[in-house]
Amino acid sequence: MRRSRFIRPLVWALALALVGHSPAAAQMADTLAKGKKTGFGTFTEGTGFKIADTEHGDLNVKLFTYIRYLNQLGLDDSYTDGFGNVKTVRQRQDIQFQKVNIQFLGWLLSRKFRYLAYVWTSNTSQGQGAQVVVGGNLQYRFNQHFTAGAGIGALPTTRTTEGSFPFWLPVDNRVMADEFFRGSYTMGVWAKGDVTNRLSYSAMLGNNLSQLGVDAGQLDNTMDTWSLSLAWKPTTGEFGKLDGFGDFERHQRLATRIGGHYTHSTENRQSQPDTDAIENSQIRLSDGSIIFTPGLFGEGIVVNDVTYHMASADIGAKFRGFSLELEYYWRLVNNLRGPETEGLGEFRDDGFTLLASAMVVPKQLQVYATGSKIYGEYGDPSEFRLGVNWYPFKSEVVRWNAQWIQLRHSPVGGNSLPFVVGGNGPVLHTDLQVNF
Repeated sequence: MRRSRFIRPLVWALALALVGHSPAAAQMADTLAKGKKTGFGTFTEGTGFKIADTEHGDLNVKLFTYIRYLNQLGLDDSYTDGFGNVKTVRQRQDIQFQKVNIQFLGWLLSRKFRYLAYVWTSNTSQGQGAQVVVGGNLQYRFNQHFTAGAGIGALPTTRTTEGSFPFWLPVDNRVMADEFFRGSYTMGVWAKGDVTNRLSYSAMLGNNLSQLGVDAGQLDNTMDTWSLSLAWKPTTGEFGKLDGFGDFERHQRLATRIGGHYTHSTENRQSQPDTDAIENSQIRLSDGSIIFTPGLFGEGIVVNDVTYHMASADIGAKFRGFSLELEYYWRLVNNLRGPETEGLGEFRDDGFTLLASAMVVPKQLQVYATGSKIYGEYGDPSEFRLGVNWYPFKSEVVRWNAQWIQLRHSPVGGNSLPFVVGGNGPVLHTDLQVNF
């Protein structure tokens, strides 16, 4: 019964993707490949369309968006958390114009002084906090070794928050363990650059682990959220576009990467004054419970503040269209403070992700498999995926992605993600993405 629910949507998604296979599509692919001028301005893949170019600066406009079909009808309709509570899982099936990210970027007065402003919306979360974000950052590149920036940025806690987006194997969603352990986006200052031609660094000081949906009045005043990362590329000195996943470039020499990250933060519930609402949902136990939930650990126990420590290490290789990457995570949550928390100790969780991919047809068809697992004090959830990416114009500007995900008690989830907290069972997920 469940299997039949997936067949018809998959056929529909394939038909949608095949629409792009036409003479007009071939002509567009040829234009992109040659980088032709096609009217006002110019187009450069990765920085979009240039609409102003003067001696005082330039302006580029780019777009990231995708249409998504999601089928969660195969999931169990309930789960039991680590404290014995039975909770309902709301199974979804919908089509969404999922996300729109319009960016304005370029340089001003000096080519070393760069700006980025963007409008970002998650249409599945309309009506909720932070469903529309207007943000950006300013950066100054002193030299190859040092760039300083300030604004909204991603804490470099794992591979996916180093700046590799959107060059991931799935479209705009991380594997389960990465989503569980990572930090997120916040406002702060940062520095990055190359130590040598093969070794790079990134460091950021921010307000908290995630400032999405959190206003300044809800932040604590400790200012001790910081994150560090190092990446070494010993063989070729690079690892593809933005150090992304998969080998779309088809490396003819073995490209390798070894990376490490460490993040520290004091986190609190970030509630509005005189309310019990919890805005901080970034730190969860391995059963999906938010650690700040009143009474979670017993009657009268309320966790108001914790200290978060997280480290990860990754290693990867790319060669002739094949890629293999492993990342391992360690997390410690301690110093729990609040009413009746004296008897609570610390929580240690670790886990890993393994990602493998192959370009079956160079620059056109990619297949991948991923595995992800968490070893936690309140359960050992896991996830497995099989997926395919098709690039109809032989360019990363447009791709169609489809993946089958097998969840086992997912501790993370959300409207914008293909998985749901407590999800147990199969999920079908497909996207048509545009990124230029």
